[in-house]
Amino acid sequence: MPTTPTTLDATLAARQQRLHDILTERGSVLIGMSGGVDSVLLAAVAHLALGERAVAVTADSPSLPRRELRATEELARQLGLHHLVIRTDELQDERYTANPVNRCYFCKSELFAHLARLSRELEIPWICYGENVDDQGDHRPGSVAAGEYGVRAPLKEAGLSKADIRALAQAHGLPIWDKPALACLSSRFPYGTAITAELLARVEAAEDALWDRGFRQFRVRHFGDTAKLETAPEEMAAAVAQSADLVAAFRAIGYRSVTLDLAGYRRGSMNEGVVAIAPGQIGVRAPGLPEV
Repeated sequence: MPTTPTTLDATLAARQQRLHDILTERGSVLIGMSGGVDSVLLAAVAHLALGERAVAVTADSPSLPRRELRATEELARQLGLHHLVIRTDELQDERYTANPVNRCYFCKSELFAHLARLSRELEIPWICYGENVDDQGDHRPGSVAAGEYGVRAPLKEAGLSKADIRALAQAHGLPIWDKPALACLSSRFPYGTAITAELLARVEAAEDALWDRGFRQFRVRHFGDTAKLETAPEEMAAAVAQSADLVAAFRAIGYRSVTLDLAGYRRGSMNEGVVAIAPGQIGVRAPGLPEV
């Protein structure tokens, strides 16, 4: 069970109270819970505020690593959450598999459509997800889908930043308070590279190989027959030391070459060429061209 923290600084305590009030005012909520620290904290606080009237829902989709699904199910059990797993399949949507820059819009639309149907079945009118105030700076077309479906972002509404969320998660005794940021497997592909179940499985196998060798913050970026590794700076030396083993493992998975990105892991690196070209529109800047 999550616990209610008793000692927080005044600003964080006020934001937590605001989050609690937002959820209590709803009376009952459905929460899209991916397993990352944001959505888990939201589900935990909702559980404290509303008990069984807070229902956490995880979407089992082709782009969710099996390791993450198992971990999320186990965490929900440990926390005593009212937790459901539903099946979604964004790969049935050709607009998604074409992998445009607004790919996340189609994924979130699929998710929110399922949650909307579930909310009607359970007679729970409010749907929430784990966007926070820091998420407003990155390229996030999924938030457009949230607006279209009327999905609330209580963490953002309460003014909570990522640092706030980690501090609250730690204060609540959540074991994933310092878990690295999550992103679906489709985020490992350059925009315009078609996404298939087979390629998702290849990337997942490569990342499982890293996990099994002790790496904890990383991404495997897929560039055809080349896998580009992004690791946390403190894990780069380990990647170099294990290079022969990693190359052999990745070749067995289907990659011909393996590279290490010396810039290290960074959130949203596949968005680095995405620029605004007009209000409400986005495009991809070709390498070497100036931003406009």
